[in-house]
Amino acid sequence: MRLRRSVLAASALAALSVGATTALASPASAAPNTTPQKVCGSAYKTVNSAAVGSLGTVYLTYNAVNGKNCVATIRTNPGTKLDMSAWIYVTDTDENAQDAGRFTSYAGPVSAYGKGHCVDWGGSINNVYVQVYGSNCGSLKEHRVTFTR
Repeated sequence: MRLRRSVLAASALAALSVGATTALASPASAAPNTTPQKVCGSAYKTVNSAAVGSLGTVYLTYNAVNGKNCVATIRTNPGTKLDMSAWIYVTDTDENAQDAGRFTSYAGPVSAYGKGHCVDWGGSINNVYVQVYGSNCGSLKEHRVTFTR
């Protein structure tokens, strides 16, 4: 299981790195005071978050009505387009989603069905990456990794 998770994490990171440099996604508009609920929808409640250095925050949100998690990476100070990403992976179901490109305010939203499942999620801003593994698994402790490239 650990080997599988490591391989999947490496694959997700490689995909994010490629996606972040290709800049094929359309840019999100700069939106001061952007919140995870403005990005994911008002029915989504923030259940976890991780700082991306001083550049912003990656948010994990959950909608109890449809059982979906949503991830958005939101910059602290919107402005010039920067490489950004947001991703989610549901370990039990192999469901995943990602958004990567050059954005002015936020990356995402990306969502996956996660009711009753542990989720891996993360994001990046300008070469600062955050990855959270085994998140929202009840009594199990999550693992967080932050690094720069």
